[in-house]
Amino acid sequence: MAIERSNLLSMMKLSIKVLIQSSLSLGRTMDSEYPPLQQFFVVLEQCLKHGLKAKKSFIGQNKSIWGPLELVEKLCPESVNIATSARDLPGIKTGLGRARAWLHLALMQKKVADYLKTLLDQKDLLSEFYDSGALMMEEEGAVMGGLLVGLNVIDANLCIKGEDLDSQVGVIDFSLYLKDPANSETQKDDSKMTAILDQKHYIEELNRHLSGTVTDLQAKMDSLEKTNSKLVEELTAATDRINSLREEQEQLKNQNESILQSSQKKEEAALQDSQVELETYKQTRQGLDEMYNVVWKQYKEEKRIRQELERELELQVGLKQEMEVAMKLLEKDTHEKQDTLAALRLQLDQVKTLNLQMFHKAQVNTDEYVFLFSCKLRQNSDKDMKVELEGKVDALQKQLTDLDTLRLGLENELRTEREQRQSLQKALQREQDNSVELRTQLQQLQGLHSELQDLKEEKQQLQQTCEQQEQALQEMGLHLSQSKLKMEDFKEVNKALKGHAWLKDDEATQCKQCQKEFSISRRKHHCRNCGDIYCNSCSSNELALPSYPRPVRVCDMCHSLLLQRSSSTVS
Repeated sequence: MAIERSNLLSMMKLSIKVLIQSSLSLGRTMDSEYPPLQQFFVVLEQCLKHGLKAKKSFIGQNKSIWGPLELVEKLCPESVNIATSARDLPGIKTGLGRARAWLHLALMQKKVADYLKTLLDQKDLLSEFYDSGALMMEEEGAVMGGLLVGLNVIDANLCIKGEDLDSQVGVIDFSLYLKDPANSETQKDDSKMTAILDQKHYIEELNRHLSGTVTDLQAKMDSLEKTNSKLVEELTAATDRINSLREEQEQLKNQNESILQSSQKKEEAALQDSQVELETYKQTRQGLDEMYNVVWKQYKEEKRIRQELERELELQVGLKQEMEVAMKLLEKDTHEKQDTLAALRLQLDQVKTLNLQMFHKAQVNTDEYVFLFSCKLRQNSDKDMKVELEGKVDALQKQLTDLDTLRLGLENELRTEREQRQSLQKALQREQDNSVELRTQLQQLQGLHSELQDLKEEKQQLQQTCEQQEQALQEMGLHLSQSKLKMEDFKEVNKALKGHAWLKDDEATQCKQCQKEFSISRRKHHCRNCGDIYCNSCSSNELALPSYPRPVRVCDMCHSLLLQRSSSTVS
């Protein structure tokens, strides 16, 4: 592999040296039939094929240098054109033919060295196509890229044929590099002779070409005479047609005038109808606004009344809650007082029983005392006994009177509490009646609220009808504007039918807009809208006109006016 690399590199040096020397003797220009150039491509192809991996396919193993050369398209964006042209060349069917076409195109661009240098810098990408000891993977590849820089002094004018590129046999001819240097003078003489012979062949070819052009010119003269006769016949037919067109133009003028009159009448009637509808709309709008204001005032008043009723209802509910709490407290006090009254009654009964017992005991004791006093021969006086008994009886009677007064006081308190309870029950009944009235009023307010909602819906419907009427008025206005634009279009068509002042070429010596004189480089152009003559820069626009089926040339002024008119019609 190392010996092959060195041999290929030395052959590349020789081929590039011979190619540059021979191109300098030929004035640095050469074509595809030049033998040293053909041998250079063969050597470069052998260098690129060295160590190339074979790709397996259905047909068999295939070695092609087109795969690594395709990578240059991704690495250098400026090589996209030659890659696409190499792919699209007719007649090339193999990858080797595409690679040869790519090398020819790169040499004509003088960028073979640059493309191969970018390819040699990407060793990781080249490893997919070449073995490890290949010339493109070693230092010899970089040396080859440096040698190819010298080819930038050569101007190559190559003819690329797909069949030749596919069928070429890549064999190196060593006879070009093994000639004796002593024969250089004879080579120079041979080159001079070849140059003279080339000049002779060129002159003969020019004479043949001139004779062919003379015969062509004679044939053209005959055809021009025939066409001239045909043009005369066509001119007579055109004059007849012009006369018929003039008659049609007069008919169209009459029709246009009748259309204009009818459209004006329709426009006036439409304007009157729109004014009447506008006045009715304003009147209905004013009445609706007044109705809305009245309804809105009623709604505010009812809303204020409802708020006041809600506040009174809240106050009544608070008073009701307070009355219920007071009733509960009163019931609790009455229950407690009834319990105390029952206990006092029990105590009163017990005191009465005790009084009776004491009274019976006192009688028994008095009988015993009487008997004892009588038995003891009246040891004590009767007065003392009587005083003691009377004192005890008085004490018991006092206790009875106190208990009676206490009972009377408790009964009075119970009676007052019953009266208070009855008054509270009456107040509670009144509050309940008030709450029922407030509920009825609340229901009435809800009914008013529903009526207000209905009025709002009616208002929305009326607003929708008003909006619809406004839209209808806007549409009528659009129709009116469209009718006006149609009138303008009719007027333009009428002008077109009447015809613009179509200037003749002899009448104009300078552009109407920029005032520059016409010459061979600055040609005359007619504006198809106004008929004046302009230069190319002042009439480079094209627009569709009513009298032409396709877009035609118009001047800048007509272009701006027509665009403004079309934008107004669209809006």
